[in-house]
Amino acid sequence: MVAGHAWAQVVDSRRSGFDFMSAATQALQRDDAQNPVMLWVSDGARRWRDASAGRACSGCHGVAEQSMRGVAARYPAWDDRLSEPVNLQKRINLCRERHQAQPPLSSEEDAMLALESYVAMQSRGVPIARPDDPRLADSLERGSRLYTTRIGQLALSCAHCHDQLAGGRLGGSPIPQGHPTAYPIYRLQWQSAGSLARRLRGCFAGVRAEQPGSMSREMIELELFLAARAAGMLHEGAGVRP
Repeated sequence: MVAGHAWAQVVDSRRSGFDFMSAATQALQRDDAQNPVMLWVSDGARRWRDASAGRACSGCHGVAEQSMRGVAARYPAWDDRLSEPVNLQKRINLCRERHQAQPPLSSEEDAMLALESYVAMQSRGVPIARPDDPRLADSLERGSRLYTTRIGQLALSCAHCHDQLAGGRLGGSPIPQGHPTAYPIYRLQWQSAGSLARRLRGCFAGVRAEQPGSMSREMIELELFLAARAAGMLHEGAGVRP
């Protein structure tokens, strides 16, 4: 099912959400001195080195600019101990629980968004990797099915908006193609940073469907499919969206 999508055949037709933004919002993302998500990135850099609760992230991973280069661009990925895919947020929590004796963070907690943003920035300019681990195949197929299945009271699928209607407008706003190239994002509508799961949950709410949990397997499988759909596109690090 994945290979049959039009984006697999016409790669050049894919466009980042960045391309659908106004010139002013694009300029905001380009300028690290003005980009509001850099507040979370800076906090993440501090947390990366913080050993006040025991072992710091840097204690295992060293200099993030080296060890984390390309990491965000290849998630979600398979976790051997859980025998399931995990996204970057869940990987951060697994590191906290397994190696730092720390409790997990919630998806939209500032500490989580800070660490995720800092790690994501190390992949800026790196092509998003196609999930080619054969153990991901079943999850990838389920994510693909969810993307193309009508859901909610409005009986719409992700594909209706982001494949068929991409480039059009909804409520005066452009409809992007839905590629996860810049998460976590600072969204102007939220006046805050937020995860990919938050954005997806907003779409579920928009079609009046039940919303999966932010780090649920269903949500991570959808994220996995979106990563496959965006494979080869450049990761923007933590970005800005309207």
